Amino acid sequence: MMYSTTPTSNSFAVSNSSALGGQLPQQIFTRREVIPLQNDVLWRIEHGAVRTLTWSENGTFITLGYWGLGDLIGHPLSRVKPYQIECLTGVEVSIVPPHLWHQDINALLSHIQQAEDLLSIVHRKPISLRLWQFLVWLSKKFGRDVDKGKLIDLNITHQDIAEVLNTTRVTVTRILQQFEEEGTVFRHKRRIILRLPNKLIKNYASAGC
Repeated sequence: MMYSTTPTSNSFAVSNSSALGGQLPQQIFTRREVIPLQNDVLWRIEHGAVRTLTWSENGTFITLGYWGLGDLIGHPLSRVKPYQIECLTGVEVSIVPPHLWHQDINALLSHIQQAEDLLSIVHRKPISLRLWQFLVWLSKKFGRDVDKGKLIDLNITHQDIAEVLNTTRVTVTRILQQFEEEGTVFRHKRRIILRLPNKLIKNYASAGC
């Protein structure tokens, strides 16, 4: 099943801010909405999280990236077709026109670096290490410290993870259960908490789990 790339008439709200006074116009999207594609616009995320994705001929989703606060996203950054930006939470974005792109060079470089980080993780073996490193990557990007470790403050499903890591939902569920039994992962209201991720990832890498 494909997501629609055409927003409805009430799919976003434009804030009162404008380009005058140095402020950029902003738009607000709800969870699971699709941000419209424009060839001459980049979106800077001010609040929330999105994922960029494409899909194969048989309809299999392929996740291209996860993006959050301060990240630049948009059709000009990709040559992949089809291409879609899906909101994982409520999202607020600023519209960055072409004549201002040069002012966000750090965000553009960060976009490239994050895409390469994720590509590197997707090709790790075995799958348990791939999954663990992806969780650590998410914890660094969307995590916050809690008593038991680092909570990934993002509602991501097992199917979402499987689509990133090129595996099956069943495999993701099985390995996450294994992590829970080992005490390296905890659950809290459908969120994932990692225990000492920086230390444990070294253990997984050296053991070749």
